[in-house]
Amino acid sequence: MATHTLTRPAPAGRLPLLDVLRGAAILGTLMTNVWIFATPGSEWSVLKGGLGAPDPLSDPSAATLAEFLFRFLADGKFLALLTVLFGVGLAIQYDSATRRGTPWPGRYRGRAAFLFLEGTVHFVCVFAWDVLMGYAVTALLAASLLARSARVRRIVTGTAAGVHLALMGLLTLGSLASPDDGSGSGGTSAGGPAVEIYAHGSWADQIAFRLQNALALRIEPVLSFGLLLFLFLLGVRLYRAGAFAPTESGRRIRTRLAVGGLGLGLPLNLACALGGQDFFLLGRYVAAPVVALGYIGLIGWALDRLPVPAAATASLASVGRTALSCYVLQNLLCMLACYGIGLGLTERLAGHGPWWVMALWAAVGVVLVAASRLWLRRFERGPLESVQQWALKDRRAVRV
Repeated sequence: MATHTLTRPAPAGRLPLLDVLRGAAILGTLMTNVWIFATPGSEWSVLKGGLGAPDPLSDPSAATLAEFLFRFLADGKFLALLTVLFGVGLAIQYDSATRRGTPWPGRYRGRAAFLFLEGTVHFVCVFAWDVLMGYAVTALLAASLLARSARVRRIVTGTAAGVHLALMGLLTLGSLASPDDGSGSGGTSAGGPAVEIYAHGSWADQIAFRLQNALALRIEPVLSFGLLLFLFLLGVRLYRAGAFAPTESGRRIRTRLAVGGLGLGLPLNLACALGGQDFFLLGRYVAAPVVALGYIGLIGWALDRLPVPAAATASLASVGRTALSCYVLQNLLCMLACYGIGLGLTERLAGHGPWWVMALWAAVGVVLVAASRLWLRRFERGPLESVQQWALKDRRAVRV
């Protein structure tokens, strides 16, 4: 059986582990987002408490246990992983600019602005819980910090983490203190009028709904801005420490990340998940990022020490090399599968349990892997990555 090691050659200028981690982050993010598409009311249900995972203690059926485990392994973890990797990419671009002697942030401001534009189009036309807009704004601040001293970055990193933890703690206390009105119980009522819009409305109706409720639907990057900045800067620090390099030092760092991240993060996340909706914010935005660091270490440890099939790593790496294109495509495919403008599976399969949702995730994942591998046989970059490069006319863009 062919296996993969981190010492095998990759496309020039790339660290093999980063591509694999990006691929895992994209497919893992879909493990969370697919439930948004599959819930009546879709994007609006997130704000109405309609996406709470089932309680395996009150209903230990196979369907409940499978859905709980599926969502527990993904919720918030892979989004945090993707955010760390975005910070790593930022550090790589900074190092490249430094080697060329070009000003920084310089042309990166244009890249961030273009990313914000891409995210805006994605938000309006496809998916309200887009991450690209938040990444673009955070990247501008993080980019400016890369030219400052390590001491300044440590102060900003600590401050961002402290502010974020305080905010999540206060919001959690507020949730615990508020009376339980049953709004977080889930079900179709959680989506309100949005249920009809996503089940039977036109694409134009969905766009209008997102625009009318843009402030509410853009609340996540506002509430989690401190976390985003912290994870960006943490990604920079891990990259500069050699955490992704095929070296003995890198392997030691990855082992420590796996042990510490999973050993601390999983029990905390499990406690939050079993604690109910009141602990959702602590689980998704505090405990989950700790688990994400464990995932970085675990995936790296597996590639370092286990006979992982080459086909598996090549598939993840192909998705990772076309991460932006795959991220948008997976949401587009889920929109067409679940909403009334497409197959309408959310309404047709309502009440049929979680199995079809997990099957949808697997099907979309297969499409992403197949499409990315076929595309990269002929092209160096993904389609949206190529559009970005062409629009910015940056022929010297570093591969990250």
